[in-house]
Amino acid sequence: MIKLIFLSIWFIIHPVHVSLLSIDYAPDQNSLNVFIKIYYDDFLTDSGIGEKETGSMKFPDSSSFTGDHIGKYINEKVRIIVNGRQLEGKLGDFNLADNELTMNLSYGSVNNISTITVKNLIMTGLYADMANMLIIRVHDFEKGVRMTPEETEQTFNIK
Repeated sequence: MIKLIFLSIWFIIHPVHVSLLSIDYAPDQNSLNVFIKIYYDDFLTDSGIGEKETGSMKFPDSSSFTGDHIGKYINEKVRIIVNGRQLEGKLGDFNLADNELTMNLSYGSVNNISTITVKNLIMTGLYADMANMLIIRVHDFEKGVRMTPEETEQTFNIK
């Protein structure tokens, strides 16, 4: 019983440092659909958004202020390179619930994929125990990896 109480207190005190990045190839759209989930408080810290700007972040947001900040952050922290060509993500919908920021992005003009390189720098400068989980799906290829501050980049040979 004491062990259970101690573990419960440990998990309350010790935060989890993790993000999720999922990449799915949509051949009918010649694009990569990307889903990202991170903790909002970590996003605010890692993005360098100041206190004044934090108060202007709204969910849902009918203006472009919040979307512009999120899109800029993701394009700085996540780099997706297909067949040697770096792509830029276009932010779609995003949401904030229970301190979890989720977002969908589209990386267009993609076809005949032979290699995908993913560099994920989300919160790697903040936490030594950061785990950026990545799942990639292209046709029959599917792989999941754990990226860390020491291993921020992974190349996948699709064909």
